[in-house]
Amino acid sequence: MTTQAPLHAVESTAFSPQVEWRLRMAAAQRGIWTGTELRRLLAERTGLDLSAASVSALFTKQPSQVKLSTLAALCAALDCTPGDLLPAVGEPAASPPPTPRITPPPPPLQQPAPPVRHGALNVSGAPFVSPSRQRR
Repeated sequence: MTTQAPLHAVESTAFSPQVEWRLRMAAAQRGIWTGTELRRLLAERTGLDLSAASVSALFTKQPSQVKLSTLAALCAALDCTPGDLLPAVGEPAASPPPTPRITPPPPPLQQPAPPVRHGALNVSGAPFVSPSRQRR
């Protein structure tokens, strides 16, 4: 008969994505600047009546946990997705999709300059004579 060792919690070494709470940014992008405005919007759009202290805490610091029902209400009130509020660190902030950029055509290749000739010509094609060498 073999005895099994007791099970202990082992910290995983697997990748655990870090998240950043971006409620304030998502709210600001929609014109909501204070916890009071957010609380009113939650009550009007979703029927969720959070205390002023709860909304203030959600609005001003990163929570260690959020109820799924609260997250769903925030998303419904702000018309956003959970990914907008909790993106993995390294992801860009929620923003409208970038507009496609049209790359302008490259500039035309410049023709090489004609070789410099010794003894310049004037407009008529006659040799150029400097004013100091002209006859007076």
